[in-house]
Amino acid sequence: MTTVRRAVLTLPAAPLGPDNPLPALRTPAGAGGHAVDASTLAELPRDMARGIGRSPLRSLLPAPVRDGYGRERIPTDLDTIVIENDRLRVTVLPGLGGRVHSLHHKPTGRELLYRNPVFQPAAFALNGAWFSGGVEWNIGATGHTTLSCAPLHAATVRAPDGGPMLRLWEWERLRDLPFQVDLWLPEGSDFLYVGVRIRNPHERPAPVYWWSNIAVPEDRRVLVPADAAWHHGYERGLRRVPVPASEDGTDRSYPRGSSHAADWFYDLPEGQRRWIAALDGDGTGLVQTSTDPLRGRKLFVWGTGRGGRRWQEWLTEPGTPGYAEIQAGLARTQLEHLELAGGAEFSWLEAYGPLAADPATVLGEDWAAARADVERTLAGALPRAAVDTAYTAWREGAADTAPDEVLATGSGWGALEVLRGGHELPGTPFPESTIGPDQEPWRELLRTGVLPPPAEGAAPGAPLVAAPWRDMLETAPADPSTEYHLGIAQWHAGDRAQAVRSWERGLKEATVRWPLLYCLAVADREDGHPDRAAERFTEAFTSHEAQDRSGQDRSGRDRSGRDGAGNDGAGGDGAGTDRPVRAPVARHGADPAPGDTVAAALAREAIEALLAVGRPDRARALWSRLPEPARRRGAFRLLEARLLLAEGRRDEARAVFDAGFEVADLSEGAEILGEIWARLTDEPLPDAYEFRMRPS
Repeated sequence: MTTVRRAVLTLPAAPLGPDNPLPALRTPAGAGGHAVDASTLAELPRDMARGIGRSPLRSLLPAPVRDGYGRERIPTDLDTIVIENDRLRVTVLPGLGGRVHSLHHKPTGRELLYRNPVFQPAAFALNGAWFSGGVEWNIGATGHTTLSCAPLHAATVRAPDGGPMLRLWEWERLRDLPFQVDLWLPEGSDFLYVGVRIRNPHERPAPVYWWSNIAVPEDRRVLVPADAAWHHGYERGLRRVPVPASEDGTDRSYPRGSSHAADWFYDLPEGQRRWIAALDGDGTGLVQTSTDPLRGRKLFVWGTGRGGRRWQEWLTEPGTPGYAEIQAGLARTQLEHLELAGGAEFSWLEAYGPLAADPATVLGEDWAAARADVERTLAGALPRAAVDTAYTAWREGAADTAPDEVLATGSGWGALEVLRGGHELPGTPFPESTIGPDQEPWRELLRTGVLPPPAEGAAPGAPLVAAPWRDMLETAPADPSTEYHLGIAQWHAGDRAQAVRSWERGLKEATVRWPLLYCLAVADREDGHPDRAAERFTEAFTSHEAQDRSGQDRSGRDRSGRDGAGNDGAGGDGAGTDRPVRAPVARHGADPAPGDTVAAALAREAIEALLAVGRPDRARALWSRLPEPARRRGAFRLLEARLLLAEGRRDEARAVFDAGFEVADLSEGAEILGEIWARLTDEPLPDAYEFRMRPS
């Protein structure tokens, strides 16, 4: 008999900390690593090139950047939901993007996934915080979803076979679309069924991206029904290559066969059953299959080079076995987006379970025979027709079923959008009761046509940028906060000149000036005015510093941590309530005061801008005004080394590296550590700083 229940998982975990208080106006930092150059694009199939060029992100708006985490881990209780029958036990983390943390096969006692023994955020999601391991659900745009470390709504629902089913759902804000993920275990089944649906409730078409990302131990052979793949490294290239053997004869079906990080997007023939498997030396492991709409399959490897090994260690702890990722997506590659018509949906069914094939065949040199044996074994364990039948039963008999018991609560943004648009979304309710402080000013704008100003001394709240909200802002009475939000919405829409005019109008009357100055500084930098940008970043920091001395920080919270309404800002755990889950990972110690968080974020921007225009003297003056706790953080230790280098104090800059530091929010593909080291010495880059993901 299948059960769905709450549980608690205790792991060494780093706290997520506060979100970055600055609006995410710029293109995601890692976007360039997933791009292709113009000459490559011209040589690709036309439909693939069209998908790659479809609606690229201009910014992360309206999502916030999540970079407040560190590297110190302590035992922490994480809320989980466990789905279990007599064959499988599935552990889900509803407060962390609905990640499947574990898929345990009870008859054999085997863990089918790579299960990370720690929770360690790193800057791999589009908006920062992400962690490795398990199965994650990636929606939005190329990269790891902004919901990687965010709570989802969760509830029990009646499954197609009458047993219990876990439903996860949320409103994805980058593309303004609701989605759901339904997980169930039919009685006696060795396979976890996952029904996924993405809906477009708007009249306009929307770009859609989806990849299910599955972490598996890297001592596996990855098999897939394809003879070719589109290879993508970190050199902005994309080319079709044969598989499994590479040009130098290396068998790329083994993750450890690559020296550097790379993606292989497999080119599955039309009509071919969709599946991918990762099998060990005994011919056993995990297989994932799906209905046909989930077209793509991919292998990602870290490589055996020093950078890849360092990243593996960085994401977990020394001595932990490495992992690779096998993935399944709507398009052939992760660089593409599909178009979803207004009022339409994409839906499909996935299945995850154990596979035991003949090791001599599936590990042998005959690739065609190895693939055929996996497909034959899969057909015996889970026929293709059974997957199609399960999909039909789910889509027609369960996908629209209303939830029974609420197990966890996500954000209030979906409730706000349903309230504004009057959307009917059977199966995924977004009740108005989930609207919280971040959404409340926008609900007031919807009701009255007026955006309430923030409390005295407080900065404007979380932004919204979709066209209907922009229209309301344009007709709302103008004040500095409204002009700030209108400018952000105009910037997101690509009307940058008008955004600057809105911010300049708001600045004339603003008492809290740093948010508008920051936006204008970003605009200056993006428009090719680095000197003016450096001045405005510095002015934003100075403005915040002056106001902070008055005892009121820029988030509207005084040093007691209470806001103007007397709330302490603490979030509930969401279990069995209708309150948004605010802190899926418990924090330890004292978070930086909100004003300190703003000061550090502004100082980091200002110092980098001043160094970029050759003003180390002014950067040093600003550095000296930073609180000592901020200067001890790894990101600022790196900034100190850059500042010392700019001042000609090479030996002191080298001493910063020798003393050791860790930049907790180092981005995927970042090469800054190696670049600074190369300016200091001809010695090899120490392993602790080696994060390069491509050949030097």
